[in-house]
Amino acid sequence: MIIEAGAFILLFLRFLLGYGYTVGEAAWFALFHAVSAFNNAGFALYSDSLMGFVSDPFICLPICAAIILGGLGFPVIMQLRREFRRPLHWSMNTNLVLAVTAVLLVAGTVYITAVEWSNPETLGGLDPWSRVLAGFFQSVQTRTAGFNSVDVGDMHDETWLGMDVLMFIGGGPAGTAGGIKVTTFAVLFFILVTELRGEGAVNIFGKRLSRAVHRQAITVVLLAVAAVIAGTALIMFLSGENLDKSLFETVSAFATVGMSTGITASLPESAQVVLVILMFLGRIGPLTLGPALALRERRILYELPKERPAIG
Repeated sequence: MIIEAGAFILLFLRFLLGYGYTVGEAAWFALFHAVSAFNNAGFALYSDSLMGFVSDPFICLPICAAIILGGLGFPVIMQLRREFRRPLHWSMNTNLVLAVTAVLLVAGTVYITAVEWSNPETLGGLDPWSRVLAGFFQSVQTRTAGFNSVDVGDMHDETWLGMDVLMFIGGGPAGTAGGIKVTTFAVLFFILVTELRGEGAVNIFGKRLSRAVHRQAITVVLLAVAAVIAGTALIMFLSGENLDKSLFETVSAFATVGMSTGITASLPESAQVVLVILMFLGRIGPLTLGPALALRERRILYELPKERPAIG
């Protein structure tokens, strides 16, 4: 509530003083977009989402802040509230969420801004500061919020692909964001680094990661990849759309982002049903699969003989 209230106040003042809205209009628009941002809903009261505010930092930045904080996950927010001044006491989960979120935000901003810099349909017609702001804003939206300040349908194919990756990763666990979650991505990254170094145990921030977490992370990712591949194939088959747009729509639905290249409304009903199913799978699946896997772990009183197949 505090985060939403802060975003509401900033947006209310901007709508009231900067755009000449009445008090009632400013309050309604500010409240709606503050709640929509913090809960990573991505719904806007404008037909073009937030494209009319692409160069306005007093609108874009409060919304970005609410999205980022909402996407961290409630466990992280609660720990930061209690122990903000004692970072050494932060859990591995909090450290991973904060670190990976920061890296992805910076990487996404640089990538989107660089690729779209000269695109006259998106960032090319803006001044340099507004291009960076718009690139940052779109990077934040891949945390599974879904607003847009430029036309996503006019972006380059390379930008869509980069946003696919960011949307698939999503935000923090036990929060309002979708995707496989930044902690799952981080665990896979550290497993890869450990294997490349030839080390036996995966260590993160001075703590050893259990083998059970390895298996849970790999299972979640493989099932998510399978859902995206199946969904993309179905969208292509049912609609006749190309791979780039079908993949973007599928990942956006599975990660509960809500961004679109502009084809969603024109898809046949069967393809739209596929997207709806993907939304439910993406919202419910990772949220329940991880705890379910942890609870199902049981001790086995015997072990089978070891044998190692050829890998790679």
